[in-house]
Amino acid sequence: MNNRLKVLRAERNWSQAELAGRLDVSRQAVNAIETGKHDPSLPLAFKIARLFEMQIEEIFDDQA
Repeated sequence: MNNRLKVLRAERNWSQAELAGRLDVSRQAVNAIETGKHDPSLPLAFKIARLFEMQIEEIFDDQA
C-alpha cells in the first residue's frame, strides 16, 4: 500500500522515533509502514489520520 507518511512526517520535522512515540509504536514499525513493507492495522491507520488531521484515504492509497 502506498502512503504519504514519510512526507507528512518530514513536513513536521519529526524523526521516525518522534512519530513512533506519538503513535505508541516502535520506530521500526514506522519505518516498515513508510517503506511499504507493512500495512498498518485499521486502528493504527485511524490513529495516524487523527494525528495528521486528515482522512485515512488522504494518507494511504490502496492502488498498488
